[in-house]
Amino acid sequence: MPRFPVTTLEGTTRNLQDAELDDFAAGLRGELFAPQSPGYDAARELWNGMIERKPGLIVECAGPADVIRSVNFARRNGILASVLGAGHHIAGNASCDGGLMISLRRMNSIRVDPRRKRARVEPGATLGEIDLETQVFGLATPLGVNSTTGISGLTLGGGFGWLSRKYGLTIDNLLSADVVTAGGDYLRASEKENADLFWGLRGGGGNLGIVTSFEFQLHSVGPDVLSGLLVHPFSDADAVLRFYRAFVYHAPEELTVWAVMRKAPPLPFLPPETHGTKVLILACLYAGDLREGERILRPLRGFGTPLADVIGPHKYADFQMAFDPLLLAGRRNYWKSHTFHELSDGLLDAVFPLVHSLPNQACEVFFAQLGGAVSRVPTGATAYQPRDAQFIMNVHGRWHEEKDDGRLIAWTRDLFEAAKPFASGGVYVNFMTGDEKERIPSAYGEAYERLSQLKAEYDPHNFFRLNQNVPPSTKGRP
Repeated sequence: MPRFPVTTLEGTTRNLQDAELDDFAAGLRGELFAPQSPGYDAARELWNGMIERKPGLIVECAGPADVIRSVNFARRNGILASVLGAGHHIAGNASCDGGLMISLRRMNSIRVDPRRKRARVEPGATLGEIDLETQVFGLATPLGVNSTTGISGLTLGGGFGWLSRKYGLTIDNLLSADVVTAGGDYLRASEKENADLFWGLRGGGGNLGIVTSFEFQLHSVGPDVLSGLLVHPFSDADAVLRFYRAFVYHAPEELTVWAVMRKAPPLPFLPPETHGTKVLILACLYAGDLREGERILRPLRGFGTPLADVIGPHKYADFQMAFDPLLLAGRRNYWKSHTFHELSDGLLDAVFPLVHSLPNQACEVFFAQLGGAVSRVPTGATAYQPRDAQFIMNVHGRWHEEKDDGRLIAWTRDLFEAAKPFASGGVYVNFMTGDEKERIPSAYGEAYERLSQLKAEYDPHNFFRLNQNVPPSTKGRP
């Protein structure tokens, strides 16, 4: 008797026979989970607590061969498939109801070549794991700012963080990638091999295949960097932010400063009476000589009357983990994001009233500073498009209880709408939720049509559809 119902690409249900499943499992080096299997719930768990889906099957791949077998099995049987890296993406596209989840979590090896300053990284690795391996040699590549984020989703969407103004996006430091396509082919993509595929992987968000290995350029960073926080009372936020935008306009590329508006966490260096009050936090990292960084940051540190100044030499890997306690797995998350050419008076005036109504201690609004090396890469060089953006705003709605969904989602959307008239029109694909399909063309701008044509070549039947999806073009390549 058939025992394993699965969801097809057409949205119907079919039952897999025991023999089909046994044959599939026998060819795997990794592990196959069905809903009744021990460990199934742990295998399907995602970072965003709002996403609750139950795949019909989960394959925890042990290597590229398992990925190829899983893609071929799903394609032959017409099964809906999702791809899980570390499960950190806000939209929850790594999972699906009834389909096959192809999990890469076990594939997390990292091999560093310190002489050539390169690292080969498997797709299940987290940013924290990469930093720990590379920092032994005083090396790093630009990554995000939360160590539990997975390298796969971060890279395929672009990837930015504290080192990006100096060394570019994560994709700007990607040298090559090994890719399993929808047809089950195993390809190397680089500037010299399958260059069109390499173009699309750098920002295309998983539309073109499953990357089983990333090769990154590394740079000399740390182990100590000048980094830390300036915390101001929110009553001073207007004056501080206006000074901040003038200061960072002239800042060298070694310096990155993000502005974060939230309620103060119970940090030991903050006076107890400020815990839970609204604050403006300037988070800083200088990727260069420590003494020169002290000189560069002196005007920013000297402005106003901060509640705390904890800028100093810190281990780079430690600072990469500094915000992890604010981004715990299992919380309910809903985000909205814009890109900006500048932080205009109108934007600040529009945002402040809604920051005044922050609904809890977990929600925040941040302006991430970009520019520098990110903007020097020509717009058409990769599928990632908002190269001219100087700031990315993300409205982080976070909470614990399902009963608060309506109120917190409404606050997030209201702030997003208030900022919209001042935005540049782009969006960072990794910050998009699952209900923003109409914004996907905005995420890719002029690259959208080319990406759609590549989709038609590498995935003509849209097998990889559980992502911020770019459907295959019907026009063909030019």
